[in-house]
Amino acid sequence: MTERFETMLSWVSQLPMFAQQKISPPLPASNDASFRRYFRIQTTLEERREEGGGEKYCDQTSYIIMDAPVEFEDCRPFIRISQQLAKMGLQVPEVLAQNLEQGFLLLTDLGDVTYLSALATATEQEADALYQQALTALVTLQSKGQKLANNLPEYDAPLLETEMNLFSDWLLGSHLNLSLNKIENQQWQSVKTHLQHSALAQPQVYVHRDYHSRNLMVNTSSSPGILDFQDAVQGPLTYDAVSLLRDCYIAWPVEQVTEWQRAYFLQLCTQNLIRKDEWIAFQKSMDLMGIQRHLKASGIFARLNHRDGKEGYLNDIPLTLDYIVQVGANYSDMTDLVRLIENRVLPSLENLK
Repeated sequence: MTERFETMLSWVSQLPMFAQQKISPPLPASNDASFRRYFRIQTTLEERREEGGGEKYCDQTSYIIMDAPVEFEDCRPFIRISQQLAKMGLQVPEVLAQNLEQGFLLLTDLGDVTYLSALATATEQEADALYQQALTALVTLQSKGQKLANNLPEYDAPLLETEMNLFSDWLLGSHLNLSLNKIENQQWQSVKTHLQHSALAQPQVYVHRDYHSRNLMVNTSSSPGILDFQDAVQGPLTYDAVSLLRDCYIAWPVEQVTEWQRAYFLQLCTQNLIRKDEWIAFQKSMDLMGIQRHLKASGIFARLNHRDGKEGYLNDIPLTLDYIVQVGANYSDMTDLVRLIENRVLPSLENLK
C-alpha cells in the first residue's frame, strides 16, 4: 500500500457523508491512458433494529474515487465539464466531494459495463440500439453545447499538428526507428496541412474528444453514461462521431458504419447543424477527420508503451493503421500517406513480432 493510496483512503473515510458507514477497501475500477487512476468503493449504512436484538446492514452504495496526481493532472476541467454535460441532460458522473490540493474526487458510479464489453456479445439489434443511443447523446452535446463551446479551448491548427506529430515522433521514430527522407518529409507535411484545413473548415462544436466504446457505459437509461470528458474542446463537427464509428478498439463492416453515419447526419440536419445537401461533403470531412485522429491514436499507443510502460496498447495500432489505409485509398491527397504506411510502417511492425 503506497503512501498516496493511504492518503486517499484517509480522505474518503473522513468525509462527513460517510459518517457511521462502513467503507469497503478501494478496488481498481478501470484502466486509463493518462496518469489518472480510478477506484471503486462500497459503503454500507449501519442500522440497528430492535426486533431480534441484532444489527443489520442496509443501503449499500458504490462510488468511484478519481486519483489524479496534481503534478500531472488538473481536476478542475473535469468538474466544470461534468456540470455542463449534466445540465444538457447527459449521463455523467456527479462530483460529490473534491480535494483539489491532493487531486482526489469522489464520483457517482455509472457501473462497470462499458460499450466495448457489451458489444462483444451483443446481437445485431442490441449493437444498433447502443450506437443509436450514443449518436443521439452526441447530437445533444453538440446542439445544446453550442454556446458553451465558445468557452472551451480551441481545436486549432497547432493542436491538430501536435497530435499528428505523435505518429511521426512516437510510432515512426521511437517505436519503429524509421526516419523520413527529404521527399517523404515534404509529403508528410503536405498531408498534415490538408488534414488541418479539412478539420478547420467544418462547423466548430462542443467536442468530447474521446467519445468511443471504452468511455461509454451501458446503464438503465436510454442514454449512455459518458466518461473521460475533461479534455473537451471547441472543434470539428465530425470528430466525436468518427471516434465512435471508427473506434480504435472495435471495428464494424463499412456498410454498417455508413448506416450509422447516415442516421447521425439526419439528426444533425434536424438540429440545423448541417444541411441535407451536404451529405457528400460531410462524408469526406468525416473520412479525413478519422485519418487525423488515427494518426494521433497510433502515436499515442506507441507513447504509452515507451513512456508509460503500458505495452497493451500496442495491440491497438494495427486497427488504427488499417482505417487510414482503407479510407485514405479513396483520396488522392492521402496517396503518399497510404503508400508510407503500406510500404514501410506495416512491414516494420510485422518485423517486431
